Amino acid sequence: MEKKCCDWALKSEIEKIYHDNEWGKIVKDDSILFEFIILESFQAGLSWRTILNRREKMREAFDGFNPEILVSYDDNCVEKFMSDDRVIKNRLKLKSLASNAKAFLNIQNEFSSFYNYLWGFVDKKQIINSFSNMKDVPAKTELSDKIAKDMKKRGFKFMGSTTVYAYLQSVGVVNDHLIYCEKR
Repeated sequence: MEKKCCDWALKSEIEKIYHDNEWGKIVKDDSILFEFIILESFQAGLSWRTILNRREKMREAFDGFNPEILVSYDDNCVEKFMSDDRVIKNRLKLKSLASNAKAFLNIQNEFSSFYNYLWGFVDKKQIINSFSNMKDVPAKTELSDKIAKDMKKRGFKFMGSTTVYAYLQSVGVVNDHLIYCEKR
């Protein structure tokens, strides 16, 4: 069988680049793990392509996705962002920047790193699925339910089970590259 790419990545060049270089690859760097929390939480209700297209502008607007800065964002910052064309203008998502940064920093403090917290759910072993069709890839799992519940308890916003599953795929906890994908 000729190896190719996961179907979803063929919709646009930016999705193909993301698929080939990031999706499903294990991320150990807490700054990148936090960046994907922000990106995935802002994706809720939108296409991933929209987020990828705005990623660099969002990075610029949101102080490099630095949780130590984002934790201090207040209502004035939210108001400023509501007229900033670089970002997704959703008031609740913008308010979640500070609460998600706070929850993230608390986890870092408790577990020494967010990586330790996240990978503790899977005993530091990547889950490698063997799907041959994108329609077989779940939107959420028992694992994402468990993590989403824990994250909510810790103060995260916009990180429900479906978003958490997409996050797990993004940062390589789950590898859902299709069996014929050359990036598997």
